[in-house]
Amino acid sequence: MSEGAKKIGLIIGQEWDWPEAFMQTINQSSANATAELVQLGGTFMDEPCEYDVIVDRISHEIPYYKAYLKYAAIQGTYIINNPYTCSADSKFSSTALVNRLGFKSPRTVVLPNKQVDRDVTPSTFRNLKYPMDWQAIIDYVGVPAIFKDNLASGRRGVHRVHNVDELIQRYDESSTRTKILQQIIESNEHIHCFVVGQKKVLSLLYSVKHGRYKQNTLANEEGKGKQLAEAALRITRAYQYDINMVEFVIKDDVAYVINGTYPTPDIDLTLMTESQFQWLVAETAAVALERAERPLPQAGIFNQPESNN
Repeated sequence: MSEGAKKIGLIIGQEWDWPEAFMQTINQSSANATAELVQLGGTFMDEPCEYDVIVDRISHEIPYYKAYLKYAAIQGTYIINNPYTCSADSKFSSTALVNRLGFKSPRTVVLPNKQVDRDVTPSTFRNLKYPMDWQAIIDYVGVPAIFKDNLASGRRGVHRVHNVDELIQRYDESSTRTKILQQIIESNEHIHCFVVGQKKVLSLLYSVKHGRYKQNTLANEEGKGKQLAEAALRITRAYQYDINMVEFVIKDDVAYVINGTYPTPDIDLTLMTESQFQWLVAETAAVALERAERPLPQAGIFNQPESNN
């Protein structure tokens, strides 16, 4: 590694297919850069960050990692994806933004927390109506509906509800988690648009039956593929995410955005073909190298004041 080389770090969970291929791609490239796993063991408030770019894949699950990434961003490290934006993201806010941008999405209700992890009194909740009109919620969303976490990704804590009694039962089990109830758009046509660098889109057809992507990809140049790619780009650019996945279902020739933001999408050989996987490895490595050389401004990250000395 020559002097002035750029350093790219990864913060990951249990995945390994993509991180290994990503680091190998950068370390074997002609670019003056290296990639490695970030090693953390407590962070001092005046500790320098040695990375030009950090790619975050797991801080939504580990609060300490999120705290470190916000600190690293203040030190001048470019984070993929912006930890301040990711912290503010949620399924409900994403759905609201999708609607604001003019796209269709499932009817969604965000619910008050059943419990809060704070010392509170009844007067703390003077802004909440009680009891909630559960029937009105069911009537708005329709049944069956999906009851799930507003923040968590994946299928953990996801339940179908078919009536008011089931909704109240699941709500009573929700503890301190913020939950949403969302309309189910029944369809066999699921399309996931991976957006990299706010420029390139890989649109994959997902088979619910087989739990993986189909071999053929959807072309972005015309028809439905062009419509979905343009929508995915517009949503992703609104968040300024460098890696994102937008999930669509098609019903009666109408596209619904059922997940507008997934900034840590699964990139795994058990889910996709070798060529699909390699495309994502190459493009994510390319955008990390580009951001190391020419970082973009990141919203919510404070500029250091100039010294008066």
